[in-house]
Amino acid sequence: MSERAAPFYCPYCGDEDLRPSEESHGAWECAACNRAFQLKFLGLLARGLRHNDAGGDQI
Repeated sequence: MSERAAPFYCPYCGDEDLRPSEESHGAWECAACNRAFQLKFLGLLARGLRHNDAGGDQI
């Protein structure tokens, strides 16, 4: 088992003051906005990445 990935910033407020939570695996706490959140890897997409050969972003 590899170590868990650490988020770089809070998904709610954007602050970087994060600490691992004792609640469950993948749970993090933000000291800035006092929120807790959990990261979970769902899996790989079957279709993979699609490249846009037109050179622009699709709308």
